[in-house]
Amino acid sequence: MKFDLRRMQLLRELAHRGTVTSVAAALSYSSSAVSQQLAVLEREIGAQLLVPDGRRVQLTPQAEILVQHTSVILEQLEAAEAEIAASMQNVVGSVRLATIQTAALACVPEMLTTLAATHPGLRVRLTQAEPDVAIPGLLAREFDLVCDEGFADFPAPRSSDTHLEAIAEDPMRVAFREPPEGQNAFDTRLEDFAEHPWVMELPGSPTREWAVATCRHAGFDPRIEHQTSDNLVQAELVARGQAVAFLPDLLWFGRRPTFHLRWMARSHTRTIVTTCRAGSQDHPAIAAVRGAFRQAFGVNRPAVTDR
Repeated sequence: MKFDLRRMQLLRELAHRGTVTSVAAALSYSSSAVSQQLAVLEREIGAQLLVPDGRRVQLTPQAEILVQHTSVILEQLEAAEAEIAASMQNVVGSVRLATIQTAALACVPEMLTTLAATHPGLRVRLTQAEPDVAIPGLLAREFDLVCDEGFADFPAPRSSDTHLEAIAEDPMRVAFREPPEGQNAFDTRLEDFAEHPWVMELPGSPTREWAVATCRHAGFDPRIEHQTSDNLVQAELVARGQAVAFLPDLLWFGRRPTFHLRWMARSHTRTIVTTCRAGSQDHPAIAAVRGAFRQAFGVNRPAVTDR
């Protein structure tokens, strides 16, 4: 029995993306071509692989087995590519990087400057993307490395097909223009903002879920008036007195806040992480970009204090 790896990859893409249409769009195929290739794979395997489920499809147990083995094969190929690259004298090639906004603002320019001096044959191609887009894109081979965030008390699920490395800790401070009536800014507690309007990230994002859970832990459900994944927009709303927000310290590289910032608990901290596909973590290009990221964070980390 012969299995075609390209067709196996299509099935794995479908497992990550959920629809034939999305697989076709990502790989520049027609939907009919993807469906035909998956039908051929079913004949090769000798078992049904897909079950219709509305506009999506569900993988059968046999398909799940095949996807698991495909992941192992692809991880081995990633490791082989990394070993070959490590045997060469120079770090060359291209790394497609997806990163959250604050890291793109504060770290990426410094990182690119460092890499241009230390590894001139290495090219980094940047895309700003939130984790809900970047991580599936990593697994689908649209990106090679993702910089995003995690919260110790609210961990996001991570695929076993990825390799994660922590870069640094970044405090998340409560940002507000004026303290609650009759209070001093330095004596405020999170629960004091229970009746205030909040601006938070979009529903379903790890930061939004962490922020809501943190407020609930303080005894209230936040009154979310505004939603945006853009931290600069959030900061502007706070500056105009329109909302309260959780804002990361990394946002203040190259700028100064015009409002109060309070770090109210040790759990109000995010971890900046980089994620690559399992097997590629030893690739010299990935290691070089990760190292330059860590160095840039150390250089550009702003000295923010409660104010």
